[in-house]
Amino acid sequence: MVKSRRDRVATAGMKLARAKLSTTVSRETYKFLEHKVASGQAATIAEAVDRSILMLRQLENRERLALATASYFDRLEPHAAAEESSLAQDLASAGTGIDFDQEL
Repeated sequence: MVKSRRDRVATAGMKLARAKLSTTVSRETYKFLEHKVASGQAATIAEAVDRSILMLRQLENRERLALATASYFDRLEPHAAAEESSLAQDLASAGTGIDFDQEL
């Protein structure tokens, strides 16, 4: 499996500062982590845990951003909302075809 630049950087960052974690997980969770290793998506169980947590954190960050954005637009004056809408349409047209997850 060829890793993207983002994956190589994330993997390198995960190896820098490690903390010991000793815990028990459900059978389903352990099978999930083993599958990540067996499929080449992670080199070790520890890396599979790190990658899973990274993905969860990204999803939580996106959710927070979505809520903050919705709150921002809910408070806008009508004239400002119309201007934002026009800018959003222009930006959406310009951003077509960009995979923002790969641009990090």
